[in-house]
Amino acid sequence: MAVGEQARHALYGRLEQMLGAEDATTLMSYLPPTGWADVAVKRDLDALEERLNLRFAAVDERLDLRFAAVDERFRTLELRIDLTEQRLLAAFRGELNAAVTSQTRTMLYTMAGTVVSLGGMALALARFA
Repeated sequence: MAVGEQARHALYGRLEQMLGAEDATTLMSYLPPTGWADVAVKRDLDALEERLNLRFAAVDERLDLRFAAVDERFRTLELRIDLTEQRLLAAFRGELNAAVTSQTRTMLYTMAGTVVSLGGMALALARFA
């Protein structure tokens, strides 16, 4: 049975007659404003806590799955970056090897030509002397 405003006012009036205005106001302040049916009890709070814990656990599980998927994507990306890096290094090494080989060949031919020329000049000078 819900207590209406009229019943609350009548109770306050009776308390005021018996206890005085200040004590009646103090006592009325301890009553819930809408009735005891709307007041939560420990059992209600425990049930709410359990429901919230279940929801948070479900959210945690979904987040764990999503983070695992993101981690897997990053691992795949890292592998692709490593593969690209290896390909670039291989191409660079190949080009560097070709350039060094070409340069070495040119230097050897130049040096051989210089030695032959100097040898020819030495023979020519030896004949004139």
